[in-house]
Amino acid sequence: MVLIYNEDTFNERGPALVVYQTAEDGISDTIVPRLKKMQPNFNNIFCIDETEQGLTLTDERIEKILKEKRPRLFIIDPLQAYLGGDVDMHRANQVRPLLAKIGRLAEQYQCAFILIMHMSKMSGTKALYRGLGSIDFAAAARSVLVIASNPDDIDEKIMAHEKSSLAKHGESISFSIDHEKGIVINGTSELTADDILNPVKSGGNRGGSREDAMNLLAGLLSENGYALKGDIEREAQAAGISQRTLQRARQDMELKSILRGFGKDKKGYWILPTADKEDIPEPAVQTVLEYPGTWPPT
Repeated sequence: MVLIYNEDTFNERGPALVVYQTAEDGISDTIVPRLKKMQPNFNNIFCIDETEQGLTLTDERIEKILKEKRPRLFIIDPLQAYLGGDVDMHRANQVRPLLAKIGRLAEQYQCAFILIMHMSKMSGTKALYRGLGSIDFAAAARSVLVIASNPDDIDEKIMAHEKSSLAKHGESISFSIDHEKGIVINGTSELTADDILNPVKSGGNRGGSREDAMNLLAGLLSENGYALKGDIEREAQAAGISQRTLQRARQDMELKSILRGFGKDKKGYWILPTADKEDIPEPAVQTVLEYPGTWPPT
């Protein structure tokens, strides 16, 4: 999953400076050989040296290189590796300040940030909820692209536009990876993000893991900080997550259980520990008014 902050207009532009920060592949033995296949101008590509000190999203070196080099694009790969050891990626209150800072830097220095995220393996869930961690990552991004293999052709890769806040959705792009040429664009595709992440298969659903359950809960609770217990259980069942796994995920996330209403109007909610229970509305009470007389009236 690719999250794009602070999109520019979609006009064709000339070469520009790029910062590419990766925690998963070596620069000299992996990244540079891959780039050489596409014949780039290496004078336009930079990275922050992490030999002596690892980088996090709060590191002052990010703004320093933005100020000195004025890149138009900054790539973080993967996002989870740069959150910092004291940040729980499932907690919105810890994620939001980091995203807010990146948003301010993107606007101040007119630089688009691409934050690459790994996705959970949970099937049957909307593509936007498949990113690991809090749904706030996708909620804060102006554009979300999902990249995965075509379920019917593993050699074909699809880049699908799942979210677009500033313009209409773009067409899905088909591409392949050639050992000699690198990335080869094949054209457009009719497949959507949900098509490539949730292909129709025969047989039953695979049981969801506790991490899958935590991602589901993070998505359902992200907007208001709370959700109806019944709605959560139905979504979990549809995703193949057992009640036992769901309850363990709830304990890991320290979710509270709140009841609202009385009698048959009583409803149960799960709420984030950082949310205010007073924000949960009381359910509407159904009142039956008796007609003072015989019915039907004569």
